[in-house]
Amino acid sequence: MDIPDFGIPPQLARRMSMAEQHEYLRTKLTRRRTLVTAGAVAAGGLLTGCGGSRSSGSPSATTSAPSPATSKAPGALVTPFGRHLAFGTDPKTRMRISWQVPVAVKKPYVRIGLKPDDLSRKIEAEIRDLHTPGVQGVRLALDQYYLHAALDGLLPGTTYYYGVGHEGFDPASPGRRSTIESFRTAPASPEKFVFTAFGDQGVGKAAAANDNVILLQKPAFHLHAGDICYANVNGKGVEQDGYDPAFWDLFLKQNETVTKSVPWMVTTGNHDMEAWYSPDGYGGQLARWSLPDNGFDPRSAPGVYSFTYGNVAIVALDANDVSYEIPANYGYTGGLQTKWLDEKLAELRRSKDVDFVVVYFHHCAYSTSAHASDGGVRAEWVPVFARHQVDLVINGHNHVYERTDAIKDGEVGRAVPIGASTDPARDGIVYVTAGGGGKDLYGFPSGVDESYEGHVTRHDTVDTFQWTKQRASDGETVEWSRVRYRGFSFLKVEAESGSRPALLVSALAHNGERIDHFEVRRGA
Repeated sequence: MDIPDFGIPPQLARRMSMAEQHEYLRTKLTRRRTLVTAGAVAAGGLLTGCGGSRSSGSPSATTSAPSPATSKAPGALVTPFGRHLAFGTDPKTRMRISWQVPVAVKKPYVRIGLKPDDLSRKIEAEIRDLHTPGVQGVRLALDQYYLHAALDGLLPGTTYYYGVGHEGFDPASPGRRSTIESFRTAPASPEKFVFTAFGDQGVGKAAAANDNVILLQKPAFHLHAGDICYANVNGKGVEQDGYDPAFWDLFLKQNETVTKSVPWMVTTGNHDMEAWYSPDGYGGQLARWSLPDNGFDPRSAPGVYSFTYGNVAIVALDANDVSYEIPANYGYTGGLQTKWLDEKLAELRRSKDVDFVVVYFHHCAYSTSAHASDGGVRAEWVPVFARHQVDLVINGHNHVYERTDAIKDGEVGRAVPIGASTDPARDGIVYVTAGGGGKDLYGFPSGVDESYEGHVTRHDTVDTFQWTKQRASDGETVEWSRVRYRGFSFLKVEAESGSRPALLVSALAHNGERIDHFEVRRGA
C-alpha cells in the first residue's frame, strides 16, 4: 500500500516551535509504523483506522457494527490501548473505563471482578467514532475510535480488577492476563488520602517523568487542569490553528501507565478547544472522555462537573467561557456556568460531609508568568470563590509553578510562607499555578527571581499584568507572588479528616524533590 510523505508541511511548520516540530515528526513516524503493520496483517490496510468519510466532524456514539472498511478486520489482531479511568458522579460506587482501538470493533466490553482470575461480570461498552477531515497539504483524514463503559453499583472502598475487550479479544483468556488492571473505589466514610494535580502536559520525556513520580505518590485520583495533549498547536480555538489529532494516540499511550489505575479527571484549556468538532470545539473531548455528568450541561461542556471524595469536594470549570485573553469561547454558556458554580458551591458548603472545597480550571486568576492573570476569571469567578470561602484554587496555563499568599479582596489577606498554615475563612484563598506538567517551560518577569523550598529569596513586589476585556494587558504591581519555580512539577495534596481536618499541600519537582509546602485548616 502507499505510504504518504511524513515531513512537516510548510503551512504547519511555520506555526510550530522546534520542540513541537519534533513531537509532530515522532507522531507521524508512529502513525507510519501503524499503517505498515496494519497493511501487513490485514491485506490492504483494514487496520489503518481510516473508515469512510462523513459530512460532519462531530463524534457519534454508537454500538452498531463497524463500517464496511473495518468490519473484516479480525478482532484478535486489534489490541486496545490508552486505558484511562474517571469517576462517575459518586466515586464510592461509580467508575468510568475508557480506551482506544485503532479500528472499529464489534461488541466491546469490560470484564470486572473482585479477583484478577475471576472477571465474571461483563459490561457492554459504547464506541464513539471521531472523524477528523483532512486538509490538503497539511494533514490526512483520520478516524479514531474511543470506547467507554459505565460501571455503576460498585462497593465503596473496594479494589476491583478489570480487563477491556471486544469480539475476538478476551482479556480473561490465558494469553492476555497481563492486560488485567485494577482500581479502588472511594471509601464509604472519610479517611486519609492523596490526590495530585497539574496542567499543560503534552507528550514528551518531561511529561512521562511527571507521570512516573505521580504514580509513586499512590494518589486516589489526579486533576488535569487543561491543555491536555497539545494536538492543537496554537490554542486559539480557531480552525486556523495547527492541528494533528494523532497526537492524542501518543498521549493516551504515554499516560496509560498511570491512567489505567488512577482516575484522570480533566478539564478544558485553550489548547483543548478543537474548532473542527462541534459543539464549541468540544466534540473531540466528548469522544475521548467520560466524566461526571452533574455539570450544568455535560453534553456541551465536558470540563464542568463536581465530585466528592472523602471529605473533599472537587469542582472542575471551563475557563474558556470567561477568558478575556483567548476569547474563542467567551460567553458560550450565556452565564449558566457561573450560575451553576454559585449554586454548587453553596450546596457543598451546606453539606456536613464536606470539610474542604477545591476548584480547578485552566486560565490563571493570579499569576505573574507569561500569560499572567486573566481579568475575566477575576471578574466572573473570584467573587464567587470568596463568597463561599473556597479552600484552594488550582490553575495551569502558565508553564511554571507559582503559589500566592492567601488573597482576600484582591490583596494579601495573610502571608503564607513555605511551611505555614492558613485558614480560608479568615485569611482568604491560596491560588496555585501548577502548569509544569510537561510542556515547554515559561519564565517570570525580568528581574524577578525564583523562590522555592531550599532556595528562598527576598519577598518583593512583582510588576506584572492582567488581561482586560479589550484583550489589552493592564499593568499591576503585586505582593501576593510567594513561591516561584521554573521547572517541571506537580501538586500533591494530602487530605486529613477527623477532629482537625487539613489539606497538606506540597509541590514536587519531576525528580521527586519538594519545592513548596503549606497547609489549609479551617477554624485553626
